[in-house]
Amino acid sequence: MLGKLAILLATLLVTLQLTAAFNLVVPAQERRCFFEDLEKEDNIHVSFQVGEGGHLDIDFWVSDPNGIFVEDVKKSASASFLHVAKMNGKYEYCFSNVFSTITEKSVGFNFQAVRNSAWQNDEIYPLLCIPCLSHPADPLEKEIRELAAGIEEIRNEQEYTLARERTHRNTAESTNSRVVWWSLFQTGILFLICVFQITYLKRFFEVKRVV
Repeated sequence: MLGKLAILLATLLVTLQLTAAFNLVVPAQERRCFFEDLEKEDNIHVSFQVGEGGHLDIDFWVSDPNGIFVEDVKKSASASFLHVAKMNGKYEYCFSNVFSTITEKSVGFNFQAVRNSAWQNDEIYPLLCIPCLSHPADPLEKEIRELAAGIEEIRNEQEYTLARERTHRNTAESTNSRVVWWSLFQTGILFLICVFQITYLKRFFEVKRVV
């Protein structure tokens, strides 16, 4: 039982170390790119949510070492991608705000890389010192990997949901602020109209004396 717990703990720690959450600001007419060295059969998972700026949209793409787009979306508020590397090399993923002339965009995104070589080369197993892990085809290993993948998927969904909640909250607060200021503006206009009407009517009913 302790051995299983140790395997699960180490697996989750290794998986979580390969996951990162970021927030960045992409100025108008610019883009922000990141690079990741991957080996064939490595998995990368990227999800993002535009939190602030303009119509809450941005361009996003992932390109392989040959510069060919493997994922590409235009003016999207949010998206999630899972890609399996087809070759070794440096992969690039970018957030582009080139189409915007004035407004900068605030983007929150999660990046996860699952190294296939770490499992195949038993890089995790020596840390555990458990003989039963010497067989890559062990059903226990398979179950643990599936459990770790499921936990990471849940974690990514939670972060995605939090990002969407933050976006909707900012939109609601912005709308509320606009309603308040518009109401104050209307109240001011109404007050000025009332003052004008009272002044005008007062002058209209004044009796002019002829000297």
